[in-house]
Amino acid sequence: MLRKIFLSFFCLMFLMTGKNVMADNLTATIDTSKGTIKIKLFPEQAPLTVANFVNLAQRKYYDGLKFHRVIKDFMIQGGDPTGTGRGGPGYRFKDEINPTLKHDKPGMLSMANAGPNTNGSQFFITHVPTPWLDGKHTIFGEVTEGQSVVDTIEQNDVMTTVTIEGNTDALLSGQSEHLDIWNKTLDGAEKENS
Repeated sequence: MLRKIFLSFFCLMFLMTGKNVMADNLTATIDTSKGTIKIKLFPEQAPLTVANFVNLAQRKYYDGLKFHRVIKDFMIQGGDPTGTGRGGPGYRFKDEINPTLKHDKPGMLSMANAGPNTNGSQFFITHVPTPWLDGKHTIFGEVTEGQSVVDTIEQNDVMTTVTIEGNTDALLSGQSEHLDIWNKTLDGAEKENS
């Protein structure tokens, strides 16, 4: 009996560790006209936001879009298919503000928004610490390589591709209800534009 309990506990610990390792290894690569940016994503702290970003990247939504807003010594912003700062995927979702994540250094990846709970497809990456954004924008990743590329991006530079590395199955299945709604909206927009 004791052996079964120990074996069950060991298996549970292994599964929990495996889940964390997968989540810790979820990354995005943004290839741009200026070079490559690698980002560690935070699915445990912002699962809905990361699922949205992963889904859009896997659908190639971001490929070919411009960084439509760049403010020197502040941030670069992209993810708007219209390139105006007013476009998005046709849906919005809630904020996931995590008090342990701060805009306390360069390279923080956050959702751009028009106020509380208005997240869509637009995101920004910081050049410098921006603490006044804490509590107002969902942080869902940070740059691990290519901050110098972030710092050289200019307005209208292009994201050529955005790819995701790591196992996304658990993340996406955990957000399947949202993904179903988002993908129906995205599929409808694609039909209208074709």
